[in-house]
Amino acid sequence: MKLILHVWRQKNAQDRGRMVRYEVPGVNEHMSFLEMLDVLNQGLIEKGEDPIAFDHDCREGICGMCGFMIDGKAHGGFKGTTVCQLHMRHFKDGDELYLEPWRAAAFPVVKDLVVDRSAFDRIIAAGGFISVPTGSAPDGNAIPVRKQDADLAMDAAACIGCGACVAACPNAAAALFVGAKISHLAHLPQGQAERNRRALSMVRQMNREGFANCTNIGECEAACPKQIKLEVIAQSNADYIRAAFRERPETVVSGVG
Repeated sequence: MKLILHVWRQKNAQDRGRMVRYEVPGVNEHMSFLEMLDVLNQGLIEKGEDPIAFDHDCREGICGMCGFMIDGKAHGGFKGTTVCQLHMRHFKDGDELYLEPWRAAAFPVVKDLVVDRSAFDRIIAAGGFISVPTGSAPDGNAIPVRKQDADLAMDAAACIGCGACVAACPNAAAALFVGAKISHLAHLPQGQAERNRRALSMVRQMNREGFANCTNIGECEAACPKQIKLEVIAQSNADYIRAAFRERPETVVSGVG
């Protein structure tokens, strides 16, 4: 089949950027979306043109590297699916698609469909970890964890940090990502020692990065390829507010959302 793509082309962060039209003939329905872009790029290279830049790594929906807007929807809008898991059988001959990078002030465009998501790395560095003595791995059953807590922790830990939640949110908020990382450790006994400091540090770093506030619209949950629930935002809000009042009881504070 043949597709018509309108792709955002931007040479660098200073370039204004523009949409460029491409025709992609001979698309096989068994191709993934990224494989289709590989075919397009091969043709561009053969003609001496600059290939379209896009992030990718594992191409199995695990690493969180791939991601851009397809017709205004993060990852293409299919439930629980990243761009690399999206196949051409979901489209039909003659379809016209618009491809754009994540749009958020905290995710500046590097080139074409590639954005700088290092803001997420800095949020994780601010507190998304636990401090434990090094040595041999402890026995898996040494610390008992209630099944309900283990399930909630695992659900939150499924976040791959792709940034779709930020791109889908009208406010460009990172509440779902930060909420997942705070909630993940908040449900485990290993995360209790630094729980207050973690919530304060990660939320404050999120604010420093320029992400906007959450207003509970829910687009983040709908766009998340790992189907992280909004409940993680409520959990992180509770942790942040409790920690902030313990730090400065006289100050009224707002949290993630």
